[in-house]
Amino acid sequence: MSDQRHFGFTTTILHNDRRKPIEQGSLHKPVHTSVAFGYTDARQLASVFQGKEPGFRYGRQGNPTVAALEDKVTRMEDGVATLCFATGMGAIGAIFQGLLRAGDHVVSSSFLFGNTNSLWQTVAGQGVGVDFVDATDVANVEAALKDNTRLVFAETIANPRTQVADLARIGALCRARGILFVVDNTMTTPYLFRAKSVGAGLVVNSLTKSIGGHGIALGGSLTDTGEYDWNDYPHIAENYKRNPPKQWGMAQLRAKGLRDFGASLGPEAAHHIAVGAETLALRMERSCANALALARMLEADPRVAAVHYPGLASHPQHELAGALFRSYGSLFSFELKDGIDCFDYLNRLQVGIPASNLGDTRTLVIPVAHTIFFEMGAERRASMGIAESLIRVSVGIEDTADLLADFKGALDA
Repeated sequence: MSDQRHFGFTTTILHNDRRKPIEQGSLHKPVHTSVAFGYTDARQLASVFQGKEPGFRYGRQGNPTVAALEDKVTRMEDGVATLCFATGMGAIGAIFQGLLRAGDHVVSSSFLFGNTNSLWQTVAGQGVGVDFVDATDVANVEAALKDNTRLVFAETIANPRTQVADLARIGALCRARGILFVVDNTMTTPYLFRAKSVGAGLVVNSLTKSIGGHGIALGGSLTDTGEYDWNDYPHIAENYKRNPPKQWGMAQLRAKGLRDFGASLGPEAAHHIAVGAETLALRMERSCANALALARMLEADPRVAAVHYPGLASHPQHELAGALFRSYGSLFSFELKDGIDCFDYLNRLQVGIPASNLGDTRTLVIPVAHTIFFEMGAERRASMGIAESLIRVSVGIEDTADLLADFKGALDA
């Protein structure tokens, strides 16, 4: 494919592998299972290890199949480089491992995926200060900044209460202060939103979710958007500064966050995710439309106490979400009125499946307070607005009429 013509999102992803030569004319990058890569010239092997020329050293640090996926995600995010990891949490953990030191400070949105919240608590116990703030208002972020603040972390749409961070204003604040802005784009995906547009320097994606899309492979990624000037970051080791500054962050993250941390993505998983990514736009269009229809139906039902979905006019950040995102996402949550047992309700569903994943082709439901947010305790849940009856719904691509009938029928039964 020619680099001279601009192609749309899906066309680019479908044909991205062919931009570089592929063995035997394959349309997909093949699955390379070898963990070792041999060279006929020992000097070339040394040159690859020293970063003087491209190549592969060892499977934990890179693989041709994984590299093809990294290039695909980079193009999705309109970035300059991507690193892939075994999981989304591995990608977030690499930020701590590769960029932070004892005595540093992080400002994080308080509205977080439960495991991310747990990770930041761990980080706080290892000498890095972490302040949690309501990131729906940039003023809260600004008030929490300190001289030693190294990064600000936010999710685009929070899981599970769907609060929307004040992303553009936070990005402008971070740019003005020379602070790295890290955005977790999992809930929106690069199809609905490119975090580069609000000044994010690093973008996290859990590839397990909507990008892979079929619930058959774990993976995560960090993408450098090129928006952050790594000259401003104080902890870049001198040996990574031999390359241009725009490469410093990824070089250190690859070494300290991927090589040393060891959360490497396997080639088989990379292949599954790459194939799934080809239909991301089609799946997101369908699942977002389903989510909006289902959220509207539940909001109108008197037996439902509240529905949390940015696509509803009642959502506090409805207008903000409309300005930022192509659509409102495929995830929402709702609360049943007193007297309706959430477990009994979920057990009556025939299409919605009680399961903990999200971004699947199938609609998945989970009682939040009793499962994925149980460990953090009632007090912390209450501070995050997690009601005991809250049900999270990751909406799939089923026929809309079937979903509406299923969720209404479970209320009627």
